[in-house]
Parts: sequence; C-alpha cells; structure tokens
Amino acid sequence: MARAPTQLQALARRLGTAAPRARRVLTVLAVVVATVGGGTAALAVHDRTARLSVGEIRMSLSPGHRGALDLYVPLVDWGVRYAAIRLPARLEVDLRTVDRDAARRVAEAGRLDAHEVQAEARDALAGYLRGSILIAVLAGALTGLLVALAVRSRNGPRLRWTASLAAGTAVAGGILLVVLLPPRGALDRPQYYAFGPDIPRALSVLSDAQRSAGVLDQELDAQLVGLARLVVDPARRTSLGGARRLTVASDLHNNVLALPILGRITDGGPLLFAGDLTDRGSPLESNLLERVVHLGRPFVFVTGNHDSDLLARALARRGALVLGRFGPLGRDGRPRPGSRRDPTVEVGGVRVAGYGDPFVRLRSEGYRDRYDDGGPSAEDQQAFADWLRPLRGRVDVVMVHEPAMLGIALRELEADPPRRPLVFVVGHTHAAELDRPGDRVTVLNGGSVGAGGTGNLAGDPTAVGIARLLYDAGRRERFRPLAADLVSVDPGTGSSTARRERLDVPVERDDDAPAATTATAPAPAPGER
Repeated sequence: MARAPTQLQALARRLGTAAPRARRVLTVLAVVVATVGGGTAALAVHDRTARLSVGEIRMSLSPGHRGALDLYVPLVDWGVRYAAIRLPARLEVDLRTVDRDAARRVAEAGRLDAHEVQAEARDALAGYLRGSILIAVLAGALTGLLVALAVRSRNGPRLRWTASLAAGTAVAGGILLVVLLPPRGALDRPQYYAFGPDIPRALSVLSDAQRSAGVLDQELDAQLVGLARLVVDPARRTSLGGARRLTVASDLHNNVLALPILGRITDGGPLLFAGDLTDRGSPLESNLLERVVHLGRPFVFVTGNHDSDLLARALARRGALVLGRFGPLGRDGRPRPGSRRDPTVEVGGVRVAGYGDPFVRLRSEGYRDRYDDGGPSAEDQQAFADWLRPLRGRVDVVMVHEPAMLGIALRELEADPPRRPLVFVVGHTHAAELDRPGDRVTVLNGGSVGAGGTGNLAGDPTAVGIARLLYDAGRRERFRPLAADLVSVDPGTGSSTARRERLDVPVERDDDAPAATTATAPAPAPGER
C-alpha cells in the first residue's frame, strides 16, 4: 500500500514536466501557422492596377489553386491559361479597359508594337510580384509576432525566441515565393476557357474563327487587342494563318441534338468521325442519322462497337466515305475495286485510311452487343499492326475507334519511328486527349460530341468534345501536322475550355519517365462505351 502513493507522485511529476513541453510545442506551432497564414492572406487580398499603352490591367493572386498564369478579358468572357507557375497559386491578369486610341491604331494599321507592350507588361508584372512578396513577408512576420505576444507565458518559450521564429519563417516564405512564384519557362501550351449560358454560345467562337484567317489564337488576338502577344512570340512558330483543317469527332451515340453543333463546327469542311454514331446501329437509328453525311464534305467514317454493318452500308449508299481494313465501301456495300491493295483515300490533300471496330454489331445477330469488357485482344491488336505495317509512308491519318487497338502498332512505331508524320484519330473513351508517343506520331481523341448520347444519360456527366487538326499539305509540302485544338463544353452550364497543342515542335520528354502509350488507356464504364 505504501508504493501506490509513490507511483502516483511519480506520475504527477512526469505530467508536470510534460505539460510545459507540450505548451512550448503548441506555442511554436501557433507562431509558424500564424506567420504562414498571415502571408498567404496578404497575397490573396493584394492587387494592383497598371496602365499600359493598350489599356489598363489588374493583377492579383489566388492561393490554393494549381499553379498557372491567367490572362482574362471580362468584356469578351474569354481567357487563356498557362501552367507556368510552380507555386500552388494562380497569378491573374485581367484586362479592365482598352485604350481607345490604341484600338484605333490597331484597326487602322493592322498591327501592334508587341515588343513595347511586352516590356510594359513585364515591368508591371515584375513590380507587382516584388510588392506582393514584400507585403507577404511583412504581413506574415507581423501576424506571427502578434500571436507570439498573445500566447507568451512564464512556462513557455521566451518572446525573443518566438519573435525570431516569426521573422525567420516569414523570410523563408519570402525566399520560397521568389523561387516559385514568378512564371518560368516558355509559355507555349495555352488553355483557352470561357463561361456561357448554353452550348451554341460557348462554341460560337469556333464558328466565327473559321471565317477568319485562323483558329482560336488568331480570334483571341483580335479580341484581346494583342494581349496574348505580351507572352507569346509569334516569330518562334510557324504561322497558322491559312493552315488547312480537319474536324475530328466521335461517339455521338444517337444524340441528334448535337448535330447542329457538329454542322456549325465543320462548316462544310472535311469531318473525320471515329465511330459510335449510334447506340445499336438498328434500322430506326440508321434512318434518323443518315443525314449526318451532309455535315462533312466529305463525311469520313469508321465503325465503333455501337455501330452496325447495316449502318455502314446505309452511310456508304448516301455518299459517306466508310473506311475499313479493305478500303472504302462502295454504294453497293462492298469494298471498292482495287482498295484491298490501297485502302487509303485522299481527303483535303491528306491520305486517310480506316480500320473498322472488331466488335461492330451485326444485323445477322440482331444487333447484339459483342463488346468484350477486356477490350481488343492481343490478336486484334496484332492484326491491326500487321495491316498498318505496309501502309507506313503511304498514309497520313489512320482512323480507329478504340485507342487500345493501337497497342502493338505504337510499340513498333516507337522502336522504328516513321519517316513521315502519322496521326491516329480515335474515340471510344469519351475523353478529349492528345498523345504524342514520338515527334512524328500523334494520337488525337476529340471526346464525345454527343455528350455521352441518349444511351448514357444515366452515367456520369460527359462533356461535349470536338477536335480540329491543322496541317500543311500541298504539291511542294507533304502532309505536316501543325497543331490540334481540343474543345470541351459542359452541356449543363455551357462553360467551355479549349486548348491548342502545337505538333510542329519536338516532344518534350522526361528522361526518367516511361514513354507514353495509348494502348493502356482505361476503357469507359460499361454504361459509357
């Protein structure tokens, strides 16, 4: 019995020793958190307005976002985003006003002194960043000092230590901002975005741009009064003015509501449709969708796993270019004479071939779903690679519905790169993607133009997706892909994003990262195939 009080006394002594230690740790944490929080809050509330020769810009920072530089124009509701900041913060530059005289000079002369404006913008941005970093350091140090004063106690760390901790944390944060906050590297991968009440308005910029000299960036240059030229040097790249273009779409899934949008984007030009025009390929759907052949001149089609042999023949009779492993179908539903030796067709100066989906639905089997959830087998992939091998050097664009069909072929192209550019147009995944396994190989997926279609309304929300391929092709210039535009629109809100990937520049590779491959792309959920 005498030992129990002794044990209790020892426990009390240990608790008495631990309590001050815990208090000191909590005091240090409170000072550090307050310093970081004060500096972050200062970054969020600090903004600056600068006057340039072309107008007035407002600069601000939004911590907590994926690092990016945003240039936005509220007047036209369009912006451009560059992933050029390594800090988790978004540096936003909004064009608030446009100088009337500057706009008149641009309209009359048709050009802008981009170097002068670029220097003005760079100085304004550098001044804003310097001021933001200084304010963040001072605000963080002051907030940390106030917390150190508030939590000081007789048993806690001394005030001079906590004050030094606040100052040191603020200075370390300032150094981190100096290293990570300013935009770094080439701003060469813009992502365009907009907010609109409906799909037609969100996509109307593409329709307008098609009537101009170029697509997307030329239209935005005009709207932003040269703002995009503040950060992009056009002399470094081949001009896209006058470039030829192909519209790329897939996975309509019987959603006839999307046909006017598709017609507007194509605007009478060539349309490459990479499968899944329908849900079952039944006669009813074929009658409803045969009018799609008039949306492209020509309308080029390969079957998907939701299409049927009946649909393919019906489209061929109406004048569509229905491509398969044995070449285009004639109006009688059979491959054209001689196409087994050369299954390619010329579309807009480009040699195009197509490979029908191995899971296409058959009329003789009642249009049942033949799709295997495991995707194309190794035998299917090998058959495609064998079919493609003799076409290398003679074909520019190859259309295939499912990206996984490319597995073996892409590995062969990686081991033995082609001498001429080769573009694969695919679909099936309902996700807009662009993959470049090599400098001369591109895999382009426009997403789902039908937003998942009437057969997938119960699945996850799917964006409307359309792509466009810009290229050179002529007597002197063989097929040379220049850029790809990928447009995605939320059908519920009308919010849209558009990004451009240049294809006439070498692929940037991380030596430590494995080579990209489309063969392992995940298949969509069963309700979204």
